[in-house]
Amino acid sequence: MPKPVLGPERRTNPLIWCVALLCTFITLAVIVTGIIVFIGFIIVRPKVPQMSVRSANIDTFAYDMSNLLSIKVSIVINAENDNVKAHATFYDTLYTLYFHDVKVAYLRADPFDVLKNTTIQLYYPVESTSIALTPQEGANAEVALNQKLVGLDLKGSSKTRWRLGLVGSVKFWLHLNCKLKLPLDGSTIYPKCSTKS
Repeated sequence: MPKPVLGPERRTNPLIWCVALLCTFITLAVIVTGIIVFIGFIIVRPKVPQMSVRSANIDTFAYDMSNLLSIKVSIVINAENDNVKAHATFYDTLYTLYFHDVKVAYLRADPFDVLKNTTIQLYYPVESTSIALTPQEGANAEVALNQKLVGLDLKGSSKTRWRLGLVGSVKFWLHLNCKLKLPLDGSTIYPKCSTKS
């Protein structure tokens, strides 16, 4: 029986071998990085830092016949970091206080750090300048005076970042939308408002 005739021996191009080795190294690097990140998250068990309104009270709510409104409010906001192994940084913190869609004041904070497993309180003594109201907004102010209860909205956001050792840093954007019902007798309320990431 005659032997089959084979063609010339074909060798794999060295460029193909280089590309295959490069893909193998990239695949191994991705797998090892994934394992390190997973182990880091298991060890650290990170929790998203939060901001919450701890307390609020109204000191002054004055509305006169010339449709001018003046408000003085005290608000305390907690910056909470429940991470046991990582400190958090809060930055770009800006909240706006509204009375029936009328901007009353901006509440800002410079960047600050919260150590691991601690809370920092931010005190905001808010005093507006005289705000000119439309007739409808003036009617809302009169209703608040008659009911002895002022409805304010606190809206805004803050960004947070915390470092997880070798894993790297994690960033979140925290949004706050809080409705405050403040009695005019000056008593303090403790709303249950916190940020959502």
